[in-house]
Amino acid sequence: MATEVEHKFLVISEAWRAAVERSVRMSQGYLVSDEVRSVRVRLEGDEARLNIKSSGIGTSRAEYEYPIPLADAEELLATLCGTKVEKTRYYVPFADHLWEIDVFEGDNAGLVVAEVELAYEGEPFARPDWAGEEVSLDVRYYNTQLALHPYRSW
Repeated sequence: MATEVEHKFLVISEAWRAAVERSVRMSQGYLVSDEVRSVRVRLEGDEARLNIKSSGIGTSRAEYEYPIPLADAEELLATLCGTKVEKTRYYVPFADHLWEIDVFEGDNAGLVVAEVELAYEGEPFARPDWAGEEVSLDVRYYNTQLALHPYRSW
């Protein structure tokens, strides 16, 4: 089984911008999002992916991701996905990990979240100064929830 181990933090300064390696614009929507699973369609630059992830609160969840044709993803987002999450993801190397900084747009504008994926639960990692409060266990910051209850409405 594929397992994602991820920690999320609120970003508290712009210091990460000096170390950006690359960035990509993302648009994603959910075909299913319930207490058991989420099924997401994502446009990531000129690529598209279908993602299936177990639901639940925590830093470890089952996750499967597959490339799909760009035209299929565009059609799914336009016809079968409700509210979308729009963001730009920046990739920032720090210590021994590649951090992902999501700068949200639209109804989630103003929210900036950093994520670090780990190889296993409990793997040590260095935390940069720009990574503030950890929100890994706060479901409001999960993209599935941001699609339903945008940051602007909090």
